[in-house]
Amino acid sequence: MASTSISSFLRVTLIATIMLAGLVALLLMFHQSFPSPNCHPPPAKKDKPLMLLWFWPEDKKFDFQDCKTLFNMDGCHLTDDRSLYSRAHDVLIFHRAIKDDLSNLPTSPRARFQRWIWFNMDLPNNTRRIAGIQGLFNLTLNYRKEADIRVRWQLTHKRNTDEDFVLPKKERLLCWILDTEDLDAKSGEGYKYFQKLVTHIKVDVIYTSSGEFLNGENYFQIISSCKFYLSFENSVDRDYITETFNGPLAAGTVPIVLGPPRSNYEDLVPGSSFIHVNDFSDAENLAEFLLTLDKDSKAYERYFDWRQFYNARRHPTEQNREFAHAICQACQDVGLKRVYRDIPDLYKGFMQ
Repeated sequence: MASTSISSFLRVTLIATIMLAGLVALLLMFHQSFPSPNCHPPPAKKDKPLMLLWFWPEDKKFDFQDCKTLFNMDGCHLTDDRSLYSRAHDVLIFHRAIKDDLSNLPTSPRARFQRWIWFNMDLPNNTRRIAGIQGLFNLTLNYRKEADIRVRWQLTHKRNTDEDFVLPKKERLLCWILDTEDLDAKSGEGYKYFQKLVTHIKVDVIYTSSGEFLNGENYFQIISSCKFYLSFENSVDRDYITETFNGPLAAGTVPIVLGPPRSNYEDLVPGSSFIHVNDFSDAENLAEFLLTLDKDSKAYERYFDWRQFYNARRHPTEQNREFAHAICQACQDVGLKRVYRDIPDLYKGFMQ
């Protein structure tokens, strides 16, 4: 009888011990399912890449801090110190500055992690072919849509859509800022179209001397005082859209564009924010349309409906900052993505 009691006691004790051990194991598993900050620290923030500007384009130097303050771009560490070449993740090389014999390019071996970026903002017919550079670069920086880093002025989303856009006071109907050298040359599609247009509508032309820039507020105040502005590109080439289009958008004026097809512009802005000369059979019909809009304030103001949702950033007008936006764009892009590739022929596609 006693042995039976002892046996029952041991059986109960064994079962209790097994259950307790199982419960402890479950508690341990439950505790370990939560990450401990002491055992799993957050990953360290990735350092920004170093980008070396090998040539200052046309020796036009600006403060590298402009990338952050003017364009809100801060994707890399920018430097022009060539002693840092071996450490640079990216080397930005301005095509127009390269010598025909390549003697002013880096001569030290390139690190495996390093990329060379071909920087060319010229049109194809103004781009000098340089023998021997076709296989040197890993990325392209230009205005073309197919570029690895495409330089373009884009609208920014409004943070507060309750902010009302106030249309600037308009004192002129149609304006154009024109370099006297371009006027004397009397060449290009833009000037030819202008000659036809002025026979049907008044155009206020603001002349500047060769190489002179209308700086800052003066530039934007002139454009903002006009209802319409002739955003005529110097040359017509696919994707070639410059600050002459961004200026009136930022100033609160309707751009009249002559350049690539309408679809190229609509890649950047709403189609209702500008007027394309290709939408009209000739300059006379365009003039008649502008005169009609001048008398219909509601129809004119609809060209600014996009302002409910977007802002247009003013571009710098100082000569030394002519290439700042493109350089800062490259800095931003290299900080976002690391893509390596060989480009056996830089000119293929770009020259077409």
